[in-house]
Amino acid sequence: MKTRVRFAPSPTGSFHVGSAKIALINYLFARKREGDFILRIEDTDKERSVKKYEENILENLSWLGLEYDEGPEKEGKFGPYRQSRRGETYKKYINKLMETEKAYPCFCSREELEKEREKAIEKGEAPKYSGKCRDLTPEERKKRIENGEKFVIRLKVKDEDKIEFEDMIRGKVTFELREIGDFVLAKDEKTPLYNLACAIDDHEMKITHVIRGEDHISNTPKQILIGRSLNFEELKYGHLPLILAPDKSKLSKRHGAVSVSEYREEGFLPESLINFLVLLGWSPGDNREFFTLDKLEREFSMKRCKKSGAVFNEKKLLHINTLHIKSTEIERLTSLCIPYLIRENLLNPRYESDQYPPAMGARGIKTSYESRDGRIFSFELLKKIIDEHKDRMKKLSEITEIADYFFKSIEIDIDLLRWKKMKNDELADSIDKSINILSNIKNWEKEEVEKALLEEANRYDDRGKFLWPLRAALSGKDESAGPFEIAYLLGPKEAIGRLKKAKKILL
Repeated sequence: MKTRVRFAPSPTGSFHVGSAKIALINYLFARKREGDFILRIEDTDKERSVKKYEENILENLSWLGLEYDEGPEKEGKFGPYRQSRRGETYKKYINKLMETEKAYPCFCSREELEKEREKAIEKGEAPKYSGKCRDLTPEERKKRIENGEKFVIRLKVKDEDKIEFEDMIRGKVTFELREIGDFVLAKDEKTPLYNLACAIDDHEMKITHVIRGEDHISNTPKQILIGRSLNFEELKYGHLPLILAPDKSKLSKRHGAVSVSEYREEGFLPESLINFLVLLGWSPGDNREFFTLDKLEREFSMKRCKKSGAVFNEKKLLHINTLHIKSTEIERLTSLCIPYLIRENLLNPRYESDQYPPAMGARGIKTSYESRDGRIFSFELLKKIIDEHKDRMKKLSEITEIADYFFKSIEIDIDLLRWKKMKNDELADSIDKSINILSNIKNWEKEEVEKALLEEANRYDDRGKFLWPLRAALSGKDESAGPFEIAYLLGPKEAIGRLKKAKKILL
C-alpha cells in the first residue's frame, strides 16, 4: 500500500515552528518512502479559524519548500481538504454510528456533568462520564429529541477493554478504557468534534501513518475506538516530542519569536530553519549538522527520532543560518538581501519604464538601485558588496548594519581615525598618501587597488598607521570589510571623496 501521511493544522494563529517541525517530519517520511504528503486544514472551529492564518500556513509551507501532493488549491480525488467543507461526509458516519447503536444521544446538562466530575475527583478517580444516558430506550430518546432537548452524541466504550498500539517513536503504548468512558463524538447529528472528524478524514483520505506531536497522544485511543466502531483499517501512529523553551517548558510566545513568519522576517533562510528543526528530535547518527532538504529526503529515518523533547536553542539556529548563508549562491543571496536594504531606505529600485515608479500593473523592470545619497548601484556591484560581507552575516537582516556605509553618507569621528597614539599630522600624512595613491590608479580593478595600497602599507614599521585610518575614513566604522575591498567597491570618486572629508576634520 502506498504511504500517505497528512499534516493537519488549525488556522487559529500564525504558523508555529512546532507545527513546521511536524510538517517537515511528515514530508520527509513521505518522500523517503515515495509516498504522498497531504495537507488538510482543520477549520471546523468557526469562531477561532481565520482565513489569514490559513494563508499564512500555505505561504510558509511553500517558502520552506514543503510542497504537498494534495490539499487546498491542489485538489486530489480525496478532497475537499478543508474540514468546513466536509459536513455531508461527517453526517453520513454519525448516522451510521447511531443506527448501529455504537453511539447514542446524551441529554445531560453541564451542571449534571460538573457534579459527576466533582464526585469522581473527591473519590480520587479519573473524571469520566457515568453512562447515564446510554441505556435510554429508543422511544425515550426519540421523545426527548422531539421535545427539543439539547443533546450531544457519545461513543459507547467498553470499560473492561484496553487499547494498545505500537508507536513508531515510543514503542508500545497502553490506555485503560475505564479511564476514558463514553466520550463525546459530536455536538449534534451533523457537527463532529475533533476526534471523530479526524478519524473519518484519515480513513476517507486513505492515510496510512499519522505522525504528530505528543500532545495528541491522548486522542489516539479515542480515534482507534472510533475507527473500530466504523470498521476502518487501523493506522500506524508516531508521536513526536514537543519543542521546549530553554526553561524546559513548552515553547510559546513568552519566550520570543515562535512563528515561521517572524524568523523569515528576521532574515533566516528556509533551508536553515529546515536544517535546525529536523535536528530538534532527530539524529543523523553522527556529528553532522549541515543538511539540505534534498539530503534529508534521502537520509531521513523515523528510527532516529528521539523520544525526549529538544530545547529550541536560538544560538544554534543562528550558527546553522550562518553556514547556509555562506553556502548560498551569491546571486540568490543578493536578491534576498536587497529587500532589507530597501526596507531601511538604504536603497531604492530604479525602473526601466515610462512611469517612475511604475503604476499598479505596469511591467517595470528593475535595472539598478539608488542609494540614500543618490549614488547608483548595479546588481553586479551589489553582488560584490554582499559577497564581501556574507561571512559576517548571521541573518540576512544584518546586511543593513554591517554594510550600510556603502549606501549613505558617513560621519567620521577623529578618534576613530587614530591608530594607537598617532598625532594629527601623522594622520593627515597617512590620509594624503591614500588620496594620492587612489588618484593615480588608472585601471580600477580589485587587484590593482590592493597592490598599490599594500605597497605603501609595507613601507611603514607598523602597517596599522596606514591601513587603519584608510579603513576608518572609508567606512566610518571600527569593524568593517578590509580597506582594499572597501576602496575598490566604493569606486575612485567616492573613496577619494571620503578620504578628503576625513582630512578636513583634522585641520
